[in-house]
Amino acid sequence: MAGSELSQAVDRMAAPTGAARSNNALARSLIGGLVTALPVLVIGLLVLNFAPTYYTFLALGAFVNLIVVVGLQVFMGNSNIANLGHSAFVGLGAYGVAILSTPLAMKKLSIPNAPFGFATLELDPFSSALIALLVVGTVALVSGKVISRLSGVAATIVSLALLIIVHSVFLNWTDLFKGNQAFFGIPKVVGLPWMLVFAVLAIVAARLFKDSRWGLQLRASAQSPQAAAALGIDAKKLRLMSWVLSALICGLAGVLYAYFAGTISPKLFYFQMIFNTLAMLILGGMATVTGAVTGVIVLSIGLEFIRSIESGVTVAGIQMPQLLGLSGVALGVVIVLCMAFRPSGISGRHELDELFSLLLRRNAK
Repeated sequence: MAGSELSQAVDRMAAPTGAARSNNALARSLIGGLVTALPVLVIGLLVLNFAPTYYTFLALGAFVNLIVVVGLQVFMGNSNIANLGHSAFVGLGAYGVAILSTPLAMKKLSIPNAPFGFATLELDPFSSALIALLVVGTVALVSGKVISRLSGVAATIVSLALLIIVHSVFLNWTDLFKGNQAFFGIPKVVGLPWMLVFAVLAIVAARLFKDSRWGLQLRASAQSPQAAAALGIDAKKLRLMSWVLSALICGLAGVLYAYFAGTISPKLFYFQMIFNTLAMLILGGMATVTGAVTGVIVLSIGLEFIRSIESGVTVAGIQMPQLLGLSGVALGVVIVLCMAFRPSGISGRHELDELFSLLLRRNAK
């Protein structure tokens, strides 16, 4: 597979970049992204039209996880570097819009002593989201300068350090972030339709990057660093590019979460989110965007079923005992079993549209 990725990168670098060729590749990637997003679109429309309020709220949370996992795949799936800091960007996006868009009357209760005049500043939700994503992108660019120079375990440890730093700031800068207390009063301006739109856009953006020359060269440099360097591929620049794009997608998930939940706290963006989203990506397969989508769908349904039996269920007239913490055990089991028996995940190394093409060719033969 390393030779395949490298040979494709060589072909892409050597081939003429004509307008027709570029447009065809862009169209294929765009269609592929839409095909990958089709199951998400179908599920979202079914929930929107037929599900009760409780399941609509669950779907909103699942779509946030989907956007986070897709953002995680952009970096991990292409650079082959484990990232344990992505929930820091989710938190920065959420707290960014909370600080900027919360009504002044609510700020007097939540952050009356906020520095830099934030206690008396109220922006509209759209402007707040743009500024929050700008902050996320700036932090990603600065931290990415370090991450992009590292590889393997060293890069993973630095990403974990970033998470700990950001979480510590959330906890200890109480005048701005309220510490352990919940930050409330955020305007609820995002419903399931908008969440569905942004989920589809995130999937398409991740697929476009994966199929681009930058994504292909990044995968080639991850699988064969020496050969890629000999061909003049700038792995550091490509890792930085994917890191920033991944952070922006994760930051967008934080913005959307804050705008649909209305209340946030630091614990939401710490290790629990890391474990959930990593398990989803590993289960589905980190090499493809389809894997990210598959993992979120399968594990979201599975975890909801497990939570329904954690408090005890009645089977054949027998009351089963409580199994609190079963969902955490299930996440650990999923990660261990997948890494041991199916490292490539459910989807393997093929996107959904590529699997359809393979099936059609086999049937034709």
